[in-house]
Amino acid sequence: MTSMYGISNCDTVKKARKWFDANGIEYTFCDFRKNPVDADIVRSWIQSVGRQVLINKRGTTYRQLDQAQKTALDASDDEALIILLQNPTLMKRPIIVSQLGVGVGFKDNQYADLIRRAS
Repeated sequence: MTSMYGISNCDTVKKARKWFDANGIEYTFCDFRKNPVDADIVRSWIQSVGRQVLINKRGTTYRQLDQAQKTALDASDDEALIILLQNPTLMKRPIIVSQLGVGVGFKDNQYADLIRRAS
């Protein structure tokens, strides 16, 4: 089963959920603001897609970090992990986890390609 992680009020997550529903794809949704994910899961995402892909540097959460935190995000995966666990909305959304791997963000053509490969 496919899992989708994000926050319920995120417009991009809403688009992805609507796309999944319209295409009849079953998934579980985890709002990581309400139900924080554990360190092992976030670490696996960093290892799968890289911290530079996972971190949203264009959002409000990133802009509110102090310079030391921003520097730590670029320093190492371990330091980025700590900051991401403290600030889950710093992660790009949605994060899709399936048997094919981990995907970040929403692009309907990218999702359609994933479905074709999974079939």
